[in-house]
Amino acid sequence: MIFSFPSIADIMFEKLFQLKKNGTNTRTEVIAGITTFMTMAYILTVNPFILSSSGMDRDAVFTATVLSSFIAIMIMAFYANLPIAIAPGMGLNAFFAYTVVIQMGYSWEMALTAVFIEGIIFILLTFFKVREAIIDSIPLNLKYAISVGIGLFIALIGFSNAGIIVKNEATLVSLGDLTSPQVLLALVGIIITGILLVFRMKGALVVGIIITAALGIPFGITQLPEHGFVSLPPSLGPVFFKFDFSKVFTTDMLAVIFTFLFVDIFDTVGTLVGVCSKANLLDNQGGVPRARQALFADAVGTTAGAILGTSALTAYVESAAGVSEGGRTGLTSLTVGFLFLIALFFSPFFLMVPSAATAPALVVVGLFMISPIQKINLDDYSESLPVFLTIIIMPLAYSISEGIAFGMLSYVLIKLFTGKWKEISIVMYILAVFFMIKHLL
Repeated sequence: MIFSFPSIADIMFEKLFQLKKNGTNTRTEVIAGITTFMTMAYILTVNPFILSSSGMDRDAVFTATVLSSFIAIMIMAFYANLPIAIAPGMGLNAFFAYTVVIQMGYSWEMALTAVFIEGIIFILLTFFKVREAIIDSIPLNLKYAISVGIGLFIALIGFSNAGIIVKNEATLVSLGDLTSPQVLLALVGIIITGILLVFRMKGALVVGIIITAALGIPFGITQLPEHGFVSLPPSLGPVFFKFDFSKVFTTDMLAVIFTFLFVDIFDTVGTLVGVCSKANLLDNQGGVPRARQALFADAVGTTAGAILGTSALTAYVESAAGVSEGGRTGLTSLTVGFLFLIALFFSPFFLMVPSAATAPALVVVGLFMISPIQKINLDDYSESLPVFLTIIIMPLAYSISEGIAFGMLSYVLIKLFTGKWKEISIVMYILAVFFMIKHLL
C-alpha cells in the first residue's frame, strides 16, 4: 500500500505526540503552533532591543534568542509533549539590562553569569522535584484563578502594545488616542477576529493577524522590508560564552540570582498551570501533566540561553493563543520551534508584522483564558478572596509571579486564622514564608 506524504506525517506525529488520545490532529496542532508563534514573535524584536541597552550586540542577541528558544521548545515538544512555547522572558530581560547593568553598574557579562548559575540551580531543583512540588501544592481554585489572571494580563499586553491603553500620570492608565492609525487598525483587527470566531473559522487568530497586518500596509503601519525577506543569521561571536565569574561570591550576585530565580520560577509555574487549565490538561488532582519534563525544558533553555548570549527563558503566556486554537500536544511546540528557526533566515518578513496586528489576538486570548472562572466557588470567602487577589494583581502589577504571591500568601493567612489550617499543605506554608521574606527584605 502506498501512503501519501500527509498520511505518513500523520502516522509519525500520532506515534510521537499521541494526537488522538489528546483529541486533536496534525492540522489543528500546526495551526495552533503558527498562532502561538505569531503572537510571541515580538520577542525577536524586543529582546535584542532591551539587551542591547546593556551594551550587548543587538544582532548577536537576535540569533541567541532564536537558538535558545529552539532548544528549549524542542525539549518541551518531545520530552514534555505539551503545547507550551519557551523564550527569553519579558521582565527578566528588563531586570537584566536596566537593573543589573544600568542601575547596579555591573557588566552584561556578569549578568549573563548570574543567568547561567540560575539555570544550573533550576536543573537541580527540577531533578529533585522541588518545582514540581510547588505546582502540586497550589490549590485547585488558585490554579483556575491563575488562568483567569493570565487572561487579563495577556489582554492588557495586547491593549498596551496597540496603544489602546496608555500610561497616565493622573490616573495611572487611560485610553490612548483612538484616532491614531495604529489604534484604529488594532480595533478593526479585534472586530475582524471576532467575526471570524463567530463563524468558527479554524485558525481564526492567525488569519486575523494576517488580515490586520495586510490592512496596515497602505497606512504605513506594516512596513515591507526594503532589502527583501531573506537574510543570513547574524554571528553569535560578540555574546557567545561571555561570562564573568569574578563577582560570583558577592552579596550583590546572590541578590541578582535570587531575583532571577523568584521571577522565573513563578512566571513559568503560573504559565504552565494557567495554560494547561485552559486546555483542560490538568489531571483529576489539578496537577500539570509531565510537569517535571516541562520545567526541565525551561531550566535547560535558561542555561543554554546564558551560554549563547541572552537573558533567562520562561514559558510564554502567549502559548494560550495556540491552545485556544486547539493545540494540545508537543506538535504545537514543535511547530513553534521550527518557525523560530525559519525566522533566522526570514527575519525581515517576521519582524514586519506590527504590534497592532498581533494585539487583537492577545485581546481575544484574554477572553478565552477567563473561562475557568466558571469553575471557581466564589461563595467561600477563604477561597474567593485569594482567587480575586491572584486575578487582579497580575494585570495591575504587570507580573504573573506577583499575582501568585498575593494569592498564595492571602490563602495561607486566611485559612490559618479561620481555623482551616488543615487545608494548607506544608509546601504552601513554606511558600508563604518565602513570599513574606522576599517582599519585606
